[in-house]
Amino acid sequence: TLQYSQFCERYHQYTRTLKRSMRQVHRAGEKLFVDYAGPTLALDDGSRASIFVSAMGASHYTYAQATAGQKTADWIAGMAGALHFMGAVPELIVPDNPRAVIAVPDRYEPRVSDTVLDFARHYGCSVLPARPRTPQDKASVESAVQVVERWILARLRHVRLSNLAAANRAIRPLLAELNDRPFQKLPGSRASVFATIDAPAMGALPTARYEYARFKTVRVHVDYHVEIEAHRYSVPHALVGQQLDARITATAVELLHRGRRVAAHARSRQAGGYTTVDAHMPAAHRAHRQWTPRRLIDWGLTVGIATGTLIGELLARYKHPEQGYRSCLGLLSLAKRHGKDRLEAACALALSLQACHYRTVRDILANGRDQLADAPQTPWTSPE
Repeated sequence: TLQYSQFCERYHQYTRTLKRSMRQVHRAGEKLFVDYAGPTLALDDGSRASIFVSAMGASHYTYAQATAGQKTADWIAGMAGALHFMGAVPELIVPDNPRAVIAVPDRYEPRVSDTVLDFARHYGCSVLPARPRTPQDKASVESAVQVVERWILARLRHVRLSNLAAANRAIRPLLAELNDRPFQKLPGSRASVFATIDAPAMGALPTARYEYARFKTVRVHVDYHVEIEAHRYSVPHALVGQQLDARITATAVELLHRGRRVAAHARSRQAGGYTTVDAHMPAAHRAHRQWTPRRLIDWGLTVGIATGTLIGELLARYKHPEQGYRSCLGLLSLAKRHGKDRLEAACALALSLQACHYRTVRDILANGRDQLADAPQTPWTSPE
């Protein structure tokens, strides 16, 4: 058994072999460190709320929020809550390497997920993850997590919390009290140091709060639509066969081609439905979509009264007017071959015969009966 003096001597020998530790000096308003606390809060429905914690590097100004879990949406909600709680934006947000935030946790070239990158772009900041398995890179938030566990979670362990909203309402006054507590060895408190050092050096918040968006790679079908959650959205027809990035929020769908937005639609929950913008369609498709009974009748009236009337009669024969569209277009195309005057005469003759069909007008023009109708009639004389 070692004596205490021998233990101390050998321990000091051991500490001299350890790697040296560098004290970090944080610039004002530069870094916001984020992490999740280990303990959770029990809710009345049997679930447990995770506790998101953030702390500024210079002032240690702390924020805590209860979330449903630790998925990407929860990390985004926590980081957005921290920024709006502070009322300003730092230059960098420093998480560790959770899979929900970091797509490629490389030591030298880490890459965050598309959703987190979109969040950072919205607030005009950057996300720089700490090195894997190096908690000393974010010592500020590690300390803040311990403080939140002792001064907030410990005081709420016997409080009945019905849901997440109730948990966050209970955390809010305790958080204000924590930030207003005076430092033990330094002058001021977290709140006062933040107001004098960090806040003036930070950027302004954007006018709108970030709306959670997820990204998905889609391919443009031959009908110039992409399918997202069983609904189809149109894109410019020239992109048929291309791969696009879809940015999906609760209210909108944006389609991006090589980072440039090519289409935007209001999000629809109708399975099997279509959302189509006329400008995305080829000219021929756009013309077909714009056909209506009234438009076809007006087109016929430009030829003459009889032509417009016959088109109206032709469309009225069908239960669905669209069934007669091709007949009307065929009828109107006869003006290119025979002229408007002959078409008008043929339509007048077809109306008098009550034969409102495309074939009837076509045969009248082919046989020249419209011209016979215009010829002077010899009066009929009874034979002797």
